[in-house]
Amino acid sequence: MKFIESVFEKLKRHPKRIVFPEGAEPRVLEAAGQFNRMQLGAPILLGDPKEIERKAADHRVDLTRIGILDPAKADDLPIFAKRLERLQRYRNIGAGDAREILTNPNYFAAMMIQHGQADGLVGGASQYASSLMRPLIQIVKPLPGITTISSCMMLEGPPERFGAEGMLMLADCAVVPEPTVEQLASIGIETAKVCRQLTGIRPRVAYLSFSTKGSSRLPAAGKMAAAAALAKQRADTEKLDMEIDGELQADTALLPDLAAVKAPSSRVAGNANVLIFPDLNSGNIAAKLVQHVGGAAAYGQVLLGLSRPAADMSRGASVEEILGVAAIVGLQAIEYRKLYPETLEEPEEE
Repeated sequence: MKFIESVFEKLKRHPKRIVFPEGAEPRVLEAAGQFNRMQLGAPILLGDPKEIERKAADHRVDLTRIGILDPAKADDLPIFAKRLERLQRYRNIGAGDAREILTNPNYFAAMMIQHGQADGLVGGASQYASSLMRPLIQIVKPLPGITTISSCMMLEGPPERFGAEGMLMLADCAVVPEPTVEQLASIGIETAKVCRQLTGIRPRVAYLSFSTKGSSRLPAAGKMAAAAALAKQRADTEKLDMEIDGELQADTALLPDLAAVKAPSSRVAGNANVLIFPDLNSGNIAAKLVQHVGGAAAYGQVLLGLSRPAADMSRGASVEEILGVAAIVGLQAIEYRKLYPETLEEPEEE
């Protein structure tokens, strides 16, 4: 079974509520319609109901059992406004300004997932990333011990060429431009946790570079080796079941024959299923090349470090990609309830 098909099957057993801030975007509408028909959960579309209904009719999307909510007229708006005012960042803005901010669907959707009105959020299909990321970071609490929000994406291709049973996870390809050693360590561990959540497969994390195991003494390669060592130390301390190694070249991380020559003692080389990139440039470029030149199916960006599952889509995302990411976020919501039950409690206002 393909990776994304396995996600669909698991989610059908525990359907979830996914909120889409861009409710009138045609691709989002079609993906929400499929999400509903496949019985994966309850989509919630934010926006002007008349516009959503008109766009749905144009694209032949059945809105039966799909929620439609206008933030400006929602019953929860005054409640959310009071909660926003109590946050440190917004403490002095006043009730009118708080309500105005929350008429923005991205802010309203962030409040919905933070306060349990939806299980996950998928946005960004028609907006710049900052439009979605800002409210999420400001409103949704981070996971315990997390200081950096980052992202990962999943690539699915031929099993004989792609990581674990045809699936590779890449990070960070969307959020942190120039991660520090500490941030890289966190990104690797959090991505590995998502790999385990979604697949049940033991994560094998490769910190990538132009160098393998000291073949270059340049600082950039040393940074990835240091990040890998720190991530391994943290994983061992927390007793996390994952393998971590670096620095490794990409081909050494993926090809067993080459790994046997370049890194014979590595337990990751040749078998990596999680790839950690030195910076945003390399991660984003690599992901798009593998997707558009290599023909891999791509699902992302799934955000890491938030206490509620959320994803920031590419503006070029297809209907199939939006559907797949919505299902992944829904499946994450199931796992979050098991792993982080304390985060589901109503947060204390700052």
